[in-house]
Amino acid sequence: MKFVALVAIVAEEREEEAIKIAKESGAGAVTVLRGRNLGLKEKKIFFGLTLEENVSLLLFILPRKISMRVMKALKEEMDMQNDENSSVAFTVPLAHVAGLNIEELHKFENEIKQIL
Repeated sequence: MKFVALVAIVAEEREEEAIKIAKESGAGAVTVLRGRNLGLKEKKIFFGLTLEENVSLLLFILPRKISMRVMKALKEEMDMQNDENSSVAFTVPLAHVAGLNIEELHKFENEIKQIL
């Protein structure tokens, strides 16, 4: 089974929504990292404080066959094509993976069997 890392960067307030969409589309466990978005446009300044957008980086390790379904669901339901939306998602192929939960592997195998 070939795996990819699906990375989705979403506004912090939409984190739970993105995780729900991904899990409903076949994703399993997720690692959540916090960050801030420093875009091309200058940020607003209020009383001398720069207002930056807080984001969540969601990292999923998925079989390649499932990853495109999850990415498509995130793209459509999170409206990632909208210029106003600062969300982004991408995949990175993984050559070697160790430490995946056996339960999750069985879940993926069953989902792939249903796809085929």
